[in-house]
Amino acid sequence: MTEQTSAHVATEAPLGDLGRRLATQRARLGLTRRQTAARAGMAAGYLRYLEEHPGAAPGSGVLHRLAEALETTVTELTGGAVDVSPGPGRAARDPRFTELSAVECQALLGSHGVGRLAVSTSSGPEIVPVNYSVVDGAIVFRTATGATPALADGRQVAFEVDRIDDAFSQGWSVLVHGVGRVVLNPRQQRRYDEKAHSKPWAGGHRERWMRIDSGMVTGRRITV
Repeated sequence: MTEQTSAHVATEAPLGDLGRRLATQRARLGLTRRQTAARAGMAAGYLRYLEEHPGAAPGSGVLHRLAEALETTVTELTGGAVDVSPGPGRAARDPRFTELSAVECQALLGSHGVGRLAVSTSSGPEIVPVNYSVVDGAIVFRTATGATPALADGRQVAFEVDRIDDAFSQGWSVLVHGVGRVVLNPRQQRRYDEKAHSKPWAGGHRERWMRIDSGMVTGRRITV
């Protein structure tokens, strides 16, 4: 059966750390296994083996070919950069800095991900990461009563998402300014429950839905 780019990568169930990272990067680039294998000069069946067998231990040559095919680094593929701040590499020789259009910003916000919420507190401004989804054009996320993100209710906030490509010293960021609101309407709450991509990674009981109605959205991109 022919692989389909978007649907197939979303329904596969890779096993092991390497397998998950390979599949995630493929999905990010919109590539099937067959396309990725062709880029890396290997059989699609071998790539499937690497993704589905936790004990797979490819040599450095294979990892370098996969990293090049997936436009990333061996360190990223093997999880060596988990505790390293993004962007440790040097700037590119001839970088290009551009502003993104509103349409590009909305596309990069996508439907879900992890973003950074900036909100005022009694001790000053704080920035916290939240798992978010975009539903009906609004940024929505779950939090707990009394938690820092809950302080966004009725206040001007900033929300930022970005992506850094360490291999090529390029990336983008999108910044949203808007007002945070607690969602009290049961119908809206049910809709967000249905449309949300996942529960918060932090776990725990986070019963409060928040939304950010964006007033101004801006974005920047650095390319080589």
